[in-house]
Amino acid sequence: MSKKKRKTGLFFGSFNPIHMGHMMIANYMIELTDLHDIWFVISPHNPLKKKSTLLADHHRYYMVQLAVEDDARFRASNIEFDLPQPSYTIDTLTYLNEKYPDHQFVLIAGSDNFPSFHKWKNYQILLDLYEIYVYPRPGASLGEYAGHPHIKLIKAPLIEISSSFIRKAVKAKLDIRYFLPAKVYKHIVDMHFYD
Repeated sequence: MSKKKRKTGLFFGSFNPIHMGHMMIANYMIELTDLHDIWFVISPHNPLKKKSTLLADHHRYYMVQLAVEDDARFRASNIEFDLPQPSYTIDTLTYLNEKYPDHQFVLIAGSDNFPSFHKWKNYQILLDLYEIYVYPRPGASLGEYAGHPHIKLIKAPLIEISSSFIRKAVKAKLDIRYFLPAKVYKHIVDMHFYD
């Protein structure tokens, strides 16, 4: 009898910076789905985003480490830093499957990804081979992907916090400590990130 694989959620993102919205989604996913653990995969460069707006990779990775270090169910992953850039989800998954054969990887994605999902590299292979757990995002629906057997809409709370809001608020010298994990907020202030 073959050993059951560990079901691991992959939460991809720029995490520029990681905030309480990310943590709440991950918390919901780990408690209310069949995932055993969640890896926060920091993307060095999203092909659909401008790189110039990103804080350096190692800073974003460190902040994710700060955010998750007290929870054994979560892990920060810089796996994409050593892969060819720009990063493509399908390539990362192929690499992870070879490196961690005892894991069954599930994508965690916001519904706002789906209007442009057809632009993802080998998106049809992603749909065929992997489950995707989708959390709702304001004003975004699954469109043509609704009802796909590998796409599972998770009724997580609708969270309207965004990293761009955080960056603008920090720049405007607003005290937004409760929008971020405490250690992350302190690090951003200490390092004068996003000033």
